[in-house]
Amino acid sequence: MAVSTSGGMGRRALWLLLMLAVVAVGVWLYRQRAAAARNKAPTELTAPVVEGPLVISVTESGTIKPRETTVIISQLEGTSTILYLIPEGRRVKEGDLLVELDASRLIDQRVDQEISVRNAEASFIRSRENLEVVRNQAKADLEKAELTLRFAQEDLKNYQDGEYPNKRRAMQVRIAIAEEKVLRAADTLKWSQQLFDEKYLSATELKADELAATQTALDLELAQGDLRLLEEHTYKREIDQLTSDMAQAEMALERVRRKTAADVVQAEADLAARDAEFTRQKGKLQKIGEQIGKARITAPTGGSVIYATSAQFSWRGNVDPLAEGQQVRERQELIHLPLADTFMAVVKIHESSLKKIEVGMPVRLTVDAVPGREFAGTVSRIAPLPDQQSAFMNPDLKVFSTEIMIEGGGEVLRTGMTCSAEIVVARHDRALSVPVQSVVRVNGRPTAYVIEAGEARPRDIEIGMDNNRMVHVLAGLKAGDRVLLTPPLGSSSTGDAPAPAGNGTPAAPAATPAGNGAPAAPAAAPAGNGNGAPAAPAAAPGGNGAPAAVAAPPGEGAPGAERGPGRREGAPSPEEMQRMRQRFEAMSPEEREAARRQWQGRRQRPGGGAPGGAAGEAPAERGGQP
Repeated sequence: MAVSTSGGMGRRALWLLLMLAVVAVGVWLYRQRAAAARNKAPTELTAPVVEGPLVISVTESGTIKPRETTVIISQLEGTSTILYLIPEGRRVKEGDLLVELDASRLIDQRVDQEISVRNAEASFIRSRENLEVVRNQAKADLEKAELTLRFAQEDLKNYQDGEYPNKRRAMQVRIAIAEEKVLRAADTLKWSQQLFDEKYLSATELKADELAATQTALDLELAQGDLRLLEEHTYKREIDQLTSDMAQAEMALERVRRKTAADVVQAEADLAARDAEFTRQKGKLQKIGEQIGKARITAPTGGSVIYATSAQFSWRGNVDPLAEGQQVRERQELIHLPLADTFMAVVKIHESSLKKIEVGMPVRLTVDAVPGREFAGTVSRIAPLPDQQSAFMNPDLKVFSTEIMIEGGGEVLRTGMTCSAEIVVARHDRALSVPVQSVVRVNGRPTAYVIEAGEARPRDIEIGMDNNRMVHVLAGLKAGDRVLLTPPLGSSSTGDAPAPAGNGTPAAPAATPAGNGAPAAPAAAPAGNGNGAPAAPAAAPGGNGAPAAVAAPPGEGAPGAERGPGRREGAPSPEEMQRMRQRFEAMSPEEREAARRQWQGRRQRPGGGAPGGAAGEAPAERGGQP
C-alpha cells in the first residue's frame, strides 16, 4: 500500500513537470512569434519617402470680423430706458439717430439745478461785496490805531522835551522872584524896625512889613516845594503814564492789524467758497445739459447697424437682445458700426503651433459662404496671452487669438462668416518628407524604421517642421526609402537610459511622434519609499496634437518588454503588474495619495497616461491628423 502511494505521487510530479515544460515552451514560442511580428514590415503599413514641393503651414478655422469698428456706448450715468432704437442691419449715414434714451429725470434735475445756480450766484455776489466792506473797515481801523500811536509818541516827546522843561523853568523863575522878594522884604523890615525904633513908624506899619516878609518867605518855600514835587514825583508819573499810553497804542495797533487781516482773510475765504460753490453748481448744470444731449445718440460715421448683444458672448448664454423699453447702464455697449469695405479674420492658434507663427506671414483664406474664391491676407497680431473664453471652457486648452488682415473682399464678405485660414510658414520647392506618424523619438533622437532586406530597422534622422501631415526630413533618408507608418513602440523612449527598478523612482520614458521638431520630455514618476513607486506614464502631444506613445513599463527599466497572449502592444505583463502592486502596497499613505493625485491629473489631460502606474495604450496609428 505504501509502494502504491509513492508511485502515485511520482506520477503526479512527472505530470506537473511535463505541464510546466509545455507552458515554458509555449511562452517561448509566443515571445519569438511576437518579436518576429514586431520586426516584420507589412507592406500595407509602410509609406515611401517623397521628394518634391512641400508647404509648411498651419490651418485653422476662424471668423470674419470688420477691421475697424466704431462701438457706440451709453454715456448716461446710472441706468436709463431706451425710447427709440434703430432696426438692426440698417445702413446709416453720419449724423443719423441711432438710439434715444429717456432723459425726463435729467430734465427735472436741470430745473432744480438752475434754482441752485441762482442761489449760489446771489451768495457769491453778497460775499464779494462783503469783502470790499471788510477791506474798507480794516483800512479805517488801521489808520485810527496808527494815529493814536503817533499821538502817544508825540505826547511823550512833547512832555520830555517841552512841557516838563517849561514847568521846571517857570518854577525856578518863581523861586528866584520869591527869593528876591524875601530879600527886599527883609530890607524893608529892617528899615521899618529902625524907623519904628526912632518913632517914625507906627506899630501897625511895622507889623505890616513883618507880615510882608513872612509872606515872601512862605511864597519862596512854597515855590521850592513845587519844584521838588515836579522833579521828584510829577515828572516820573507823567513819563510812566505817557510811556504806558504809547505802549498801549502800539499793542492796539498790532491787534487792529491782526484783526483786520483776519477779517479780510475770512471774507476772502468766504468769497472763494461761494465762488467755488457757484462754479460747482454751474458745472453740474452744464453736466446735466450734456447728459441730456447724450440721450440722443447719433452715428459718428456711416456703416451697417449691428446690435452689441448680437456680437457678445455670455457664460450664462441668456443675453437678452437689445430692444426699445430695455434698461441700459452707463458704459454699456449698444451698437457696433463696422466699416463695410475692410475685414480681418480672427483665428485661434494652438500653443503647439505658436512657435511657427510670426507677424507678417502670408495667409490664404477660404470662406464657406464664398465657394471657389481664395483671399490673401497677412498675420498682423498674435495675442500675448491665451484666450480666456477657451481657457474657461477647457483649462487644458491653450489657444492664442491671431488677427489676419484680409486684402479686398469688401463686396462679398460679411461680419460673422466662417473661414479657413492657412498660414504659410515655409515653402520648399524640393524637399524630402514622410508622414508625421512614421517618426518617433528614441532616446531623444528622431527615428524612422526603414525597410531594409525585408526587415524594419531603426535609423536616426534629422527633421524640420511639419504641416500636421508630412514632416520635413533634413538628413538620414533618401527618396524611395520606405518607412513604417506604425513603428514599434516597445523599443522607443524619450530620455536617456532608464534607471534600474527598486531605487524608489523607476523610469518611465515615453515615445512620442516627432512632430514640429519638438523634443519629447521623459515621463515623471512619483518618488517611492525605497522599494520603487509605480511609474505614472506621461503622454506628450505630437506635432499635430495626436496622443503620445506609451511609457515603458516599470520594473527593470528596460523598454520593449515582451507581451503575453491577449495583451495589447505596450501593456505590462502579469509579473510586472504584480511587482507594481507590491510596490504600491509598500508605499506610505502620503506617497499613495501623491501617486493617486498625479494619476488623476494625467488622466484628465488630453493624451494622459493609463491609471495605476501601468503603461498607456498606444493609438492604432501614430500621430494621426487632427
